[in-house]
Amino acid sequence: MPTLKIENRLRSAGHVRVAGIDEAGRGPLAGPVMAAAVILPPKYRHPHLNDSKQLNEEAREEIYAELKADLRIIISCAEATVEEIDRLNILRASHLAMERAVRGLPHPPDICIIDGLPVRGFPWPHEAVVDGDCHSLSVAAASIIAKVERDRHMRAMANQFPHYAFHTNKGYGTPLHLTLLREHGPCPLHRRSFQPVAQLHLNFG
Repeated sequence: MPTLKIENRLRSAGHVRVAGIDEAGRGPLAGPVMAAAVILPPKYRHPHLNDSKQLNEEAREEIYAELKADLRIIISCAEATVEEIDRLNILRASHLAMERAVRGLPHPPDICIIDGLPVRGFPWPHEAVVDGDCHSLSVAAASIIAKVERDRHMRAMANQFPHYAFHTNKGYGTPLHLTLLREHGPCPLHRRSFQPVAQLHLNFG
């Protein structure tokens, strides 16, 4: 289970505002990539807060609601669009979403904990932690915020683009999604730079 060990070490070094950052949606064939930045209060505890991938949808929604309702917790969420993903590539778009999430905080953090590898040119000091959502409670909270926000967005998009079952697959390349994609061709929410969307885009003109 993630803890505040990294956050406490950084605070002991003089960093008062420590923001955990994570993203959701690098792998799907459709939809934006979302990122969240979360600053937890010192000594924060939660019995079930974990990496979003270790939790089912019901648990994520419940913890999301608890995080949002706690006025001590500072949260910002942002996205990079499908167009930006296709123009920049998914890694750079993910970093852009992270930067936007941090800019959305009411006050800039003293340092960030980023899930994954160091981000070249990131505007704030940061410590990169591989599998950070498994180690840092702030990053785990950010992973849940980003995942729930993106899932809700994709469920809403299912009403606008009903032929792709976005309400269940959230844009990921499930067998049903791939079947529907071959049948109907890509919609504006699909990432044209991703296979097999790129080839189908050419086929459907």
